[in-house]
Amino acid sequence: MLRSPSRFVRGWITAAMVGSVLVGCGSSSDEPTGDKAEPAARTDVTVEPIRAATELTDTNGAKISLKKEPERIVCLFALCDDILTELGIVPTATNSTLLAHPGFLGEEKARKVDVVPGGFIAPEVEAILSHKPDLVIGLGDTHGKLAPALKDATTFWAMQPETWEDSVGYLRDAAALTGRTAEGEKAEKNFRTKLAEAEKTPSDRTALIIYGSDENFGVATPEGDVTASLFPKIADYPWKSRGVEGSYSLEEILAQGVDVLFVETMSFGDADGKLSEKLAKNPLWSKIPAVRNGDVHEVNSEVWAKGRGTRSLGIVLDEATAALR
Repeated sequence: MLRSPSRFVRGWITAAMVGSVLVGCGSSSDEPTGDKAEPAARTDVTVEPIRAATELTDTNGAKISLKKEPERIVCLFALCDDILTELGIVPTATNSTLLAHPGFLGEEKARKVDVVPGGFIAPEVEAILSHKPDLVIGLGDTHGKLAPALKDATTFWAMQPETWEDSVGYLRDAAALTGRTAEGEKAEKNFRTKLAEAEKTPSDRTALIIYGSDENFGVATPEGDVTASLFPKIADYPWKSRGVEGSYSLEEILAQGVDVLFVETMSFGDADGKLSEKLAKNPLWSKIPAVRNGDVHEVNSEVWAKGRGTRSLGIVLDEATAALR
């Protein structure tokens, strides 16, 4: 059976497996057209200006107050790393491995960022405070318990993203607090433009994102999974959350005729091997159209499952739209 876990379990599974300034590098979608071809219609995307602030109510209603723009930021989950990279900031310390991805800092530069010991579930408070952070950013339902221990020494910001709109909101809030307003506006516009382009020509193929480390894997649904929230407007994505105890069976997935399958393999302890290879032992697996036709894509779980920010989601859109053609 496929489990459709609660948002806490999803947050735990997707991250339980890694201030100086960097120069951001963007990409342009303005490809030259041939002399005889008519220019393609441009997607006109505008974003609201971001105003710098030391106090704000964030996208989920939490009040954040700082004495000044933060210079030393510790990240306890990957969305923080994603946001800071978009703003041209390197975290003082992190417990995510997202920064090693070539779309972020790359392995060599990422090795220079200190790692918070204790793992995703229980990062060590003493180690966090040893970096003398101005701001610590964590996942609310996992790291909220750290707030009392951090209260008198630093500001703790608990984020709880469930959709891509939440992630954009947190990007804007972080841009305001760090004074990186132009960088925030640019990152938001780049992402929204890419999403709008994908939504203009949606695929009629049925897609599915699954995640896990063994046969007991989960289905990512748009209601509580940031990456999955992109899919309903770019593909046929008929997967809805069934709550904490809900589940999908392989028979149901087979009946939907999945054309393109994206697989996020998670690693825990001694677990190894690709999730798709483990599922190949089930006779129903080979009957899924995506499996039959060789359209199963093992994706980078650091980006697809954990990143959740506009840079990660931009990579997801690039890879997903290419696979869905």
